[in-house]
Amino acid sequence: MRANAMQEAKLKAANYCAYQERTQQEGRNKLFSLGLFGDEVEQVLSQLISENFVNEERFATAFARGKFRIKHWGKLKITFELKRRNISKYCITKALKEINEEEYAKTVHQLAEKKLNEIGDRSLPSKQKTANYLISKGYEADLVWRNLENDLDAE
Repeated sequence: MRANAMQEAKLKAANYCAYQERTQQEGRNKLFSLGLFGDEVEQVLSQLISENFVNEERFATAFARGKFRIKHWGKLKITFELKRRNISKYCITKALKEINEEEYAKTVHQLAEKKLNEIGDRSLPSKQKTANYLISKGYEADLVWRNLENDLDAE
């Protein structure tokens, strides 16, 4: 009887993981919510991993790409969020390599431009506000300030 419940939970968890990329912990939580316990959860989770329904490297890569392209997060915020989800340093490093450096620098510049235009001037307090905004989005402070000093002063 219990094997049948495990098989049913595995199918539901597989569908859950196939819908979008999930971390091991998300898969584990889903299995617990489906009524499995302890070793059963780990056994089914290892099957999901071996059948490639759960792959943390793939999750980290998709997460980094999506958060950068859609929400315009910087690498620091992406790293923080991946660490919060217990993703390994290896997977985080691999995921961040997926972000094109030219596109990253261009995005910082575009976000800085947009914010300064919203504020309405290019005074030091406005640049400070813009820098704070970009840093809060996870961009590196030195990259932000280089952009504000070099690119925007040239205009």
